[in-house]
Amino acid sequence: MPTAKPDVAAERYVPCPACGAPSLFAASNRWRPFCSPRCAGVDLGAWASESYRVAAPPAIEDDAEGDATERGH
Repeated sequence: MPTAKPDVAAERYVPCPACGAPSLFAASNRWRPFCSPRCAGVDLGAWASESYRVAAPPAIEDDAEGDATERGH
């Protein structure tokens, strides 16, 4: 009895991160993981406008002038 070989050419679709439409996740889709150049552009615009942010505690600012006056310089 012959064994079935896995289909290496099976297409894999993932949801587009921008709109949720099915998007072909393969080298033939030059905008992957996005479904279109429009969705890729929307995502790029969000990065450029700093809409994506990572929650973090506020940074402690270094006051170089205050340090020099405290040391008597």
